[in-house]
Amino acid sequence: MSRILIVAEHLDGALNTATARSVSCAKAIGGDIHVLVLAAEASAVAAEAAAIDGVGKVLTVTRPENAHALAAVLAPQIAAVAGSGYTHLLLPSTTFGKDVAPRVAALLGVAQVSDIMSVEGAQTFKRPIYAGNAIVTVEAPAGALIVGTVRTASYPAAAGGGSAPVEALSPDVALPSHTRFVGLAQGKTDRPDLQGAARVVSGGRALGSAEQFQLIYGLADKIGAAVGASRAAVDAGYAPNDLQVGQTGKIIAPELYIAIGISGAIQHLTGIKDAGTIVAINKDADAPIFEIADYGLVGDLFKLIPEFEQALG
Repeated sequence: MSRILIVAEHLDGALNTATARSVSCAKAIGGDIHVLVLAAEASAVAAEAAAIDGVGKVLTVTRPENAHALAAVLAPQIAAVAGSGYTHLLLPSTTFGKDVAPRVAALLGVAQVSDIMSVEGAQTFKRPIYAGNAIVTVEAPAGALIVGTVRTASYPAAAGGGSAPVEALSPDVALPSHTRFVGLAQGKTDRPDLQGAARVVSGGRALGSAEQFQLIYGLADKIGAAVGASRAAVDAGYAPNDLQVGQTGKIIAPELYIAIGISGAIQHLTGIKDAGTIVAINKDADAPIFEIADYGLVGDLFKLIPEFEQALG
C-alpha cells in the first residue's frame, strides 16, 4: 500500500488551498495520506490540514528556522521525514512547490515528476509538455520514492470534515545557514486571490493603456472576481506581473473565466484550459481564444464592457 506525504503550503498561519488540491491527487493514487506542516508555530495550520477529508495524519515540525518558507532550510527536514518509509512525496506545483521539490529530490537522489495532472497508477502519471500542446505519460521506477509536484488546476480541493490526529516530529538534521530571510513584499487587495478564485476577469493588450485597464478592475469588482492579465498586457505595463495568467504566469482553474481583449496565444491558453466556463470578448472574430471559449462576443470592448456592467445592474 502507498504511503503518501504531502508538504503543506501556508502563509501567515493559514493553509493554502493548493494543499487540499494535492490531497485530491493523493486520493487518486490511493493509500495512507499524511500532511507535513513545517512552521515556527504549526498548531493553526495543522488544525486546518487535519480537517481535510482523506488525511489520515498530520505531522508537524516546529522550529524557529521554519518561520519563513526558505527552500534551503525546509528541504533537509522534508527529505528526512519523507525518507522514513513513504512511497510518494507530493507538493503543489506552485512557486513554493517548484522551489522546494527539486531540492528534496536531489537530497533523496531521485528524479522528480513535475506537474502531475492525472494519475494512471501508483507509479504512472500524465503531465503536460510543450506548453500544454501534448500530454505525456511517465512511469516512475519501482521501489524508489516518488517526488512529484501536483498541477493544482487539474484537481478540485478535497472537502472538509476530517479529523486526523496531529503528531509532532523532531527530525535530527543540520540546517544550512547560507540562506537568510530578508523580506516578503505582497500586493494588498480586497479582491479574491487569483490562483484560487472562482471567477476571474482578465485583460489583454487591446486595452491600450494602464488607465484603460481599469475597466477590467471595475467589471471584476462588479461580479466579485479576481483580476488577471495576459503576458502582453503585463509586458506593456498595463498590469503588475503577479496578475499574469499563462505558461509563464499563473495556471488557474476558475469556474468562470472572462477574457477581454486577449487574442489567445498558446502560452495563455495553457494557463486557463481547466477553467469551467470561458467567455471571450474580442473585436477579431478569428482570434484563437474563440476556439476554446464556451461563449464568445465579437465587438469593441470599450462599448461592450459598460453595456455588460449595466446589464448586471
